[in-house]
Amino acid sequence: MNRPVKVLLAFGSVVAIIVSCISVFPVTAAPASTSGPVYLSPIAILADKAGKTLYIAQATANRIDLMDVASEKVAKSIDIGQPVSGAVLSSDETKLYVTTATAQGSLCVIDLKTAKVSARIPVGHTPMSPVLSPDGKKAYLCNRFGRHSSLKSIGTISVVDLVTGKEIKTIDVPREPTACDISNDGSTLFVANHLPATASDKDYAAAEITILDVAGKKPPLQIKLPNGAMALRGLKISPDGKMVVVTHMLARFHLPTTQLERGWMNTNAITLIDVAKKTAINTILLDDVDHGAANPWAIGWSAGCETLCISHAGTHEISVIDMPALRAKLDKAVADKKDQEVQNDLSFLVGVRRRLKLAGNGPRCMVIIGSKAYVGEYFTDSISVMDIAPDSRPVAKAIPLGTKQKVTTVRKGEMFFNDAALCFQMWQCCATCHPDARSDGLNWDLMNDGMGNPKSSKSMLLAHKTPPSMITGIRAKAEVAVRAGIRFIQFAVRPEEDACAIDEYLKALEIIPSPFLVNGQLSESAKRGKVIFDGKAGCADCHSGKLLTDGQKYDVGTGRESEAKKEFDTPTLIEVWRTAPYLYDGRAVTILELLKPKYNPKDMHGSTTKLTEKERIDLAEYVLSQ
Repeated sequence: MNRPVKVLLAFGSVVAIIVSCISVFPVTAAPASTSGPVYLSPIAILADKAGKTLYIAQATANRIDLMDVASEKVAKSIDIGQPVSGAVLSSDETKLYVTTATAQGSLCVIDLKTAKVSARIPVGHTPMSPVLSPDGKKAYLCNRFGRHSSLKSIGTISVVDLVTGKEIKTIDVPREPTACDISNDGSTLFVANHLPATASDKDYAAAEITILDVAGKKPPLQIKLPNGAMALRGLKISPDGKMVVVTHMLARFHLPTTQLERGWMNTNAITLIDVAKKTAINTILLDDVDHGAANPWAIGWSAGCETLCISHAGTHEISVIDMPALRAKLDKAVADKKDQEVQNDLSFLVGVRRRLKLAGNGPRCMVIIGSKAYVGEYFTDSISVMDIAPDSRPVAKAIPLGTKQKVTTVRKGEMFFNDAALCFQMWQCCATCHPDARSDGLNWDLMNDGMGNPKSSKSMLLAHKTPPSMITGIRAKAEVAVRAGIRFIQFAVRPEEDACAIDEYLKALEIIPSPFLVNGQLSESAKRGKVIFDGKAGCADCHSGKLLTDGQKYDVGTGRESEAKKEFDTPTLIEVWRTAPYLYDGRAVTILELLKPKYNPKDMHGSTTKLTEKERIDLAEYVLSQ
């Protein structure tokens, strides 16, 4: 007889590609301690019109550096006081607008004459990627984490009136907006949504591009990307205003993870979008046949649009693409009726792209000045500069941005987690399927528990404190899973010290406050939900203690027919607001949906069938507040 276990959530939680593997923008999950070396971590870079000064957003140093291009020296630093996630320069170059990546985020206004913050405009949760309207009167930015009335974790776009210094509007967009850009005429905002916002047990799951009419007269449009598109990091409109480029990965999540050759598990891509038509032109793979181009991130355009550069944060290089030649190949593919084949063609860029090795590690931002690319390198606190002219023989020159710091074990582990050099043929890194050490929102058919039973990817937050690992608890602890991931998902053999460093990085991950909190506290609805959680629904019987898990396995009646009596690990509910979709196979899009009777008809997964709709809403509000 089945035990009527009162476990609330056996939700979207398996360690996908790196706990059998171990595999947030910035904001990469930061170490819990701020003592020790101070790293810079360049996350955004821009130049003035004359190309004489670079403005560099240093994510973990909480500052903006001004570098003189001629001398290649940092001339001035401006303290922001909070983690920096993006910046944009006013058209008259007298002000710099900087986003701070905190739960109570702000758009900071820097007066460049005084080199001081003159105002802080409150916006949303973890703002980033600010852009200005052509007239310079408004700013638009992505609030990566937000909430919705239907109890979805979404994101928002803040519209800020720079004349009055106030946020005047927020616009809901799908899951985790991480980058945006505005059309040259100021009429349209293009937004990259980081992860899929759908159930993951379907044939199709992919992140989307949102197109917003700035005037608000037309409803938002969604551009569907190819199946498996996720980890959207960069979005940028060409200087002529005709084309949008988006960087992302293409996860081949329907395939069992038995090999890596020819992009079997993951490929890396850009999608081109026609600004005027508001439609996708095509998706192009950045990998070579036997050499992955892991984790595409930043985008750089030459002034005349003849050259497009893409940074590869996992392989520490840039792709330099001849755009007239690429457009000619795309036109020919259409003429030959082979345009649908392009997104799977690992040789499509042959002859029109150069892959250039950088001097540092972790290129996450880039700007082009004339024929030179300046690429900010997150993990080495440096800039690589190289001449990318077609007739040049480029060799990257490293420019240090500060005094070299001792690399701690935690920092080294974060670097390894994001480094495709640990992987066979550099197809992926741990962060490919666990972006920012969280979940990618997809199901994966890992080999740790047989073939043909895909399960939802799991966040790495608290993985080492909540054994066992994997949704079925098949790994006794996260340390075992980390090493199994390197061997069986990365298909690599690495020194033990690499795995130990990854362990320490994951142990040091910080919990990000829930967007469902109100001024850091439970809402009135969540307070009522806590009473239900602790009492009537019985959730606290298993989701107990500070980490909201008892570390045990139970049959909670959520298995499919093939796994009808399967026991699942009781997952922590910490940051559950960030780990949609839910249940072990990602079939429930929201927590509120999960609490419906159809997913728990026998009350084995908490006593939820007799709850009223209002009680379910309150309970979901509480769970999402963790």
